[in-house]
Amino acid sequence: MASVFGHAALAGAMGTALPKVLRRKGVIVLGILCSMMPDIDIISFNLGIPYHGFWGHRGMTHSIVFGAAFGLLMMFLFHFRAEIKDKLILAFYYMICTVSHGVLDGMTTGGMGIAYFSPFDDDRYFLPFRMIRVSPIGISKFFNEWGLTVLKSEFVWIGVPSMIFVTLVFAIRKMK
Repeated sequence: MASVFGHAALAGAMGTALPKVLRRKGVIVLGILCSMMPDIDIISFNLGIPYHGFWGHRGMTHSIVFGAAFGLLMMFLFHFRAEIKDKLILAFYYMICTVSHGVLDGMTTGGMGIAYFSPFDDDRYFLPFRMIRVSPIGISKFFNEWGLTVLKSEFVWIGVPSMIFVTLVFAIRKMK
């Protein structure tokens, strides 16, 4: 998996593209939380659920269906009084933040792939480009040489593209 830092960087960068009225700190923080939510499935290790199982790591919670459902849930929980147009934008933002988790994990160098199409297809897939070093699971395993290698990899493959995206968003806004 990519680390929480990589997931947060991408979701935060995507949040800068929201319309000004919706681009509030709380909304972007919720987007960042959405980007981390699929890893709730790590509790499956403690519950004896096999890694490759439906509810196993990188299973249903990493799917596009889960991302769409969770995005809608976040919108209903936190923005039920918003205008319809704003609700749609926010639901889409939360959805892409949640789905981005599986996309980044599908670009890592480890694991058994991602169940993108669960619950319809539980096969696991990787993306054709697997350049992000897989992050260790657990904080204690992260703070060593492996974690530093992951952070370097994520800076190149997530951080730099995120910074370019943010720069382009601000440049386009400035031209208007």
